[in-house]
Amino acid sequence: MAADQAPPPRYDVAERYGPLVHRSVHHASLLLLAGSLIFVVGMVVTQVGYGSSYSLRDNYISDLGAVHCGTVNGTGAFGSGGHYVCSPWYLVFDVSLVVLGVCLVLAVLLLRTAFPARRTRSLGLVLLALTGIGTAGVGVFPEDVNINAHVASAITAFVCGGLALVVLGIAMFRDTRWDGFRAYSILSGFVSLAAIVLFVTKTYLYLGVGGMERLIVAPITLWAIVVGVHLMRIPTYAPRVLPKSTGE
Repeated sequence: MAADQAPPPRYDVAERYGPLVHRSVHHASLLLLAGSLIFVVGMVVTQVGYGSSYSLRDNYISDLGAVHCGTVNGTGAFGSGGHYVCSPWYLVFDVSLVVLGVCLVLAVLLLRTAFPARRTRSLGLVLLALTGIGTAGVGVFPEDVNINAHVASAITAFVCGGLALVVLGIAMFRDTRWDGFRAYSILSGFVSLAAIVLFVTKTYLYLGVGGMERLIVAPITLWAIVVGVHLMRIPTYAPRVLPKSTGE
């Protein structure tokens, strides 16, 4: 048989070159970016609709999602007594939270191959998924509709979010795709966790309750945006295969 008529070689051994990611990781990146940016825009837009009576220092973030105008009775770390809320564009904020939560959960399903196969990867991604579930729960259960479910959801999102960043930062070790992001992820997680402790103990320093709550949320949200951009810039691979040895 002529050389140009020879049958194609048989392939069965997968091959990858360099610090690449599977194309599904790019899909996860889009979800991280879209969910985080929608949340940030939704929060800013709702604050504008709320008007000058909303204080970044003295109001809780969740006040933006209150359905009714009236007094909200806080629970535990979320305050004692009551405070007045009135957020005309509450639906924008609540929907943005649900969108962010869904995007985080979906992103977790696609991010697995972006980390080395080890237990910290599995634990970190589970924590990130729980962060998404808690975030969506905060939007589904506004503080003036079901305060207990709201607080439980917020605690889940806050604690799991901070822990997820620390654990995923550890999972990044010895992976060249994450050069420069290990320390950043771990530090961001610790900042968020430290802010949780201060928030729960009502040690607001000069930030006020709203500022301290934002110190919990900001590192997690910023991490999702930064990591989303980083992963999007890494080239993807399509499974390429090597010729199968015929043993001849």
